[in-house]
Amino acid sequence: MKRFLLLIALAVPAVLHGQQSGSATSTMTLDECIQYALENSINIKNAAIDEQIADARVKETRGIGLPQIDASVGLLHNQKLPRFFAEYVQPQPGEESFFDLSGVPGIEYGDVVAMQNFFQLKSSGNATVSINQILFNGSYLVGLKAANAYRELSIRSTRQSKEQIVQQVTKAYYAVLINKDRMTLFDNNIARVDSLLRTTKALHQNGFAEGIDVDRIQVTLNNLRAERDKFYNLQELAVHLLKFQMNYPLDENVEVQGDIASLQVDESVLRSYELTWDYTQRSDYALLEANRNLQALDVRNKFSSALPSLSAFANLGYSTQSPTISGLFKTNTDGVPDLGVIGPDKWYSFSSFGLNLNIPIFSGLQRSYKLQQAKLNLMKIENNFTSLKSAIDLEVKQAAISYLNAIKSLESQRANSVLAANVARVTKIKYEEGVGSNLEVIDAEAALKESQTNYYNALYDALVAKVDLDKAYGKLLPPDNEEKK
Repeated sequence: MKRFLLLIALAVPAVLHGQQSGSATSTMTLDECIQYALENSINIKNAAIDEQIADARVKETRGIGLPQIDASVGLLHNQKLPRFFAEYVQPQPGEESFFDLSGVPGIEYGDVVAMQNFFQLKSSGNATVSINQILFNGSYLVGLKAANAYRELSIRSTRQSKEQIVQQVTKAYYAVLINKDRMTLFDNNIARVDSLLRTTKALHQNGFAEGIDVDRIQVTLNNLRAERDKFYNLQELAVHLLKFQMNYPLDENVEVQGDIASLQVDESVLRSYELTWDYTQRSDYALLEANRNLQALDVRNKFSSALPSLSAFANLGYSTQSPTISGLFKTNTDGVPDLGVIGPDKWYSFSSFGLNLNIPIFSGLQRSYKLQQAKLNLMKIENNFTSLKSAIDLEVKQAAISYLNAIKSLESQRANSVLAANVARVTKIKYEEGVGSNLEVIDAEAALKESQTNYYNALYDALVAKVDLDKAYGKLLPPDNEEKK
């Protein structure tokens, strides 16, 4: 009856808390937690946006090689036409002077005179379409490859961000899953000690146990309950950490689903990893490779800038002139003498086309030094490969050793837990049969609780070591070809 009341007392706060939250509880496995995190993580969303930016940059670069077409329309009105300057030159014998200024006082041959432009009307209009097409440009060809390399770099960066999310979510999930089992274990221990307390009270009432025996067990039970309450609060914090890593709403409830017994933690995992190990499985190594490819293309681009470039162009359009701005919008010859040629106030077509060949000759050695800088940056990246390989080798070695040590510790703590449970069981039986002491039972219960705590700590350490091992060997995510499927 007391145990039933105790369960009710424990259940009521949980029910009230669920009613206050006002939201349904979602039950999720590890794969579902990871999938949710990958779909909702801000870092992953930003990485996906970076991929879209890279795709747009590729298309932008391709567009440079397509025909570039521009159109322009301009209207100009000169309220006062500018003068042009000319030297009044004496005509040669038999020639006629284009400007006869002999009647103008003060003007002599050899003077520079300012005269009105008789060949330009005050208003003019121009409508032009220009077309340019690259025929050969070394930098453009390299730029196409560089754009694709930049897109590959963004994909590698996204994969690295995904690995970080998977690592964080997996560790947080394991903490919640193990604590879930530990909460059940706390309830079982409390129930067992509570049963022992009732038995001891009955023995005390019948004169077979002392009052101090009852007090000792009561202290043990009180400590277990206080520790359980603290652990429940820690479990709530662990769940919040999991929701944070998943970018899951903190005000909504989530419950993990899984079986600890199904988690594979043994040496066979390490042996299988070692058989297929390659540096390219690491996302940071693949990311550095993408950077090297991009830098190598930059070297080629600097070299290509010294090559000739060839392009074709064409200009098509209409132009006109008129004495007035309104004349640009109509066809008339009012006030203009008929010279027997095409008159004003009409739009007349014109066209031109040709080729442009640009041959870089000397740039003050700028291109040479830019190429030198690009090559030096490429050398730095090559040096980074040596440093990265050493760092990866160290991380792999540390992860492997930590994993093996965690497995050994887990096996030892698992055996200790089984032994401690058997000792507690036998000690309780002996005490109930009157051949054991109360102190032995309390010591056995304390040893059992300690062994259980050590076992779950070792289990969590082993699972975390397994995650770190997956990270070191590049196994947190499936290979690129499988992931794309």
